[in-house]
Formats: sequence, C-alpha cells, structure tokens
Amino acid sequence: MMNIREQLESLAEPDFQQFMAKLIPNVKPEKIIGVRTPILRKIAKQIAKEDWRFYLEEYPAESYEEIMLQGMVIGYIKEDFGEVLKQVERFLPKIDNWGICDSFCAGLKQTKKEPEKMWEFITRYIHDERTYFVRFSVVMMIFYYTDKGHIEQAFSYFDEICHEDYYVKMAVAWAISIYFIKMPEQTMVYLKNNRLDDFTYHKALQKIRESQKVDKETKEKIKEMKRK
Repeated sequence: MMNIREQLESLAEPDFQQFMAKLIPNVKPEKIIGVRTPILRKIAKQIAKEDWRFYLEEYPAESYEEIMLQGMVIGYIKEDFGEVLKQVERFLPKIDNWGICDSFCAGLKQTKKEPEKMWEFITRYIHDERTYFVRFSVVMMIFYYTDKGHIEQAFSYFDEICHEDYYVKMAVAWAISIYFIKMPEQTMVYLKNNRLDDFTYHKALQKIRESQKVDKETKEKIKEMKRK
C-alpha cells in the first residue's frame, strides 16, 4: 500500500481546497487537502480489495480526506455484518464534521442487507451527548429508513432528541423534510403534534418549502404552520 497521504497531496486542487474550507467551517483549513469525492471513492474501493484492516486500524488519518477515506473503505468492505458494525463503532469517534458524517452514512450500503440490525445499532446513539454520534443516527435514518415501517419510530426519536448543537438540529430538520416528501400525510400529522424545539421545527418547515418536490399549494400551507 503506497503512502496514502502523498497520493492525496498529488491529487489536490487548491481551488477545491478553498471551496471545502468555506463549506465546512468547523474544520481547520490546513486539515483539508482538497481532493474531490469521486477520486476518494476510487481510492477507497482499491483499499477495500487490499489489506483494508491494516489501513483502518494502523494507518494514521489526520486530514479531512484521510478520515473521509477510512469511512468510505468501511462502506466497501465485503465482510459479515458483525465485522462491519465493529468497524463503524471504531470509526464514529473520528467524525468531527457534517461532511464526513453524511458521506460515511451514504456509503454504508451494507445496511440494506441487515436493516433491522443496523436500526438497532443506530438508535443507541439518539440520546448520546456527542454531536456526530446523534447526527450519524439521524442521517442514517434519512438514507435507509424513510419508509412506513420506521416513520413512527423515527418521529418518536426526533421528539426525544434534546441536543443543542446546530448540526444535530439541522439533521433532524432535514430528516423531517425527506419524510414529508415521501409520506406527506403522516408527516403532516407529526408536524401538527410534536415536541421539537422552535428552531428545529421552523427549519423543518423551511426545508419542506425549499424542496422542488413539494407543490406550491402545500408550501403555502406549510408557511402558515409557523409557531407564533
């Protein structure tokens, strides 16, 4: 396995690095190399075919891209689900921004093979004090559990989240907007009777109104649902 850091630095784009630094303000700019996501995925696929265990457990990951890459590798490994969950659990403390969190969730396609085992795993973190453990749980719901079998449980969990971090609240608002797009009637009932704080509730309404998949008439109804 060649030096990953050197490989990433050879693929860096200074303009893209500056763009990413603005997009993810809570990551120090010097921690961002500036490598595009499709390139990272290509490298991750290759590592997953090689000695991925050594890479995940022994290889240092200090930059934004190196941590992102490790998360992607976990999504590509072809192992039994217990091993995947073990690697997910080891990776979670490394997440310190929304970009890595959301990319990691999107890549965990193994979830589709064992949805109930993953559901049991992610819902453990709903009441966690760590920002990105909670966001991980919510974003996993967005990617894999916006269905009739999980909607009521998801709403119940959203009501229980009392984490004050902006990136947790925005994840919940985003999730509610996706549930609304897929199951508007059930989500409307929830919007009329929930325990969300005002910020999260209004951000959910805003995200629904910003969606191109929601018709104009519905957007007007949503606008009228603002809390006084």
